[in-house]
Amino acid sequence: MEIRLVTCSAALLLVAACAWSTAHAQDAAYVRGMAATCTNCHGTDGRSVGTLPGLAGVDKAYMVQQMQDFKNGRRPATIMHQLAKGYTDEQIEQMAAYFAAQKK
Repeated sequence: MEIRLVTCSAALLLVAACAWSTAHAQDAAYVRGMAATCTNCHGTDGRSVGTLPGLAGVDKAYMVQQMQDFKNGRRPATIMHQLAKGYTDEQIEQMAAYFAAQKK
């Protein structure tokens, strides 16, 4: 009886770990997809090759603050204020974390 309980418990843990892994991979793909919307202006993975600033390696807190300033109209912009309004605060946090983790 105890062996069956241990086996069942181990199986449940394995299923939970697989589910978490799949959800995490989906979350990572979702965030990468959001970050890809920045590519046209800020370069692939935030590595700008033009005149606009790169986002790769930018401090997360700094990027969150800048995006919030665009979103709330505290920072003037030609287009970023409109783009920033399309993201939730959680999405801004996620993208800022993604870009902060990228190498310059």
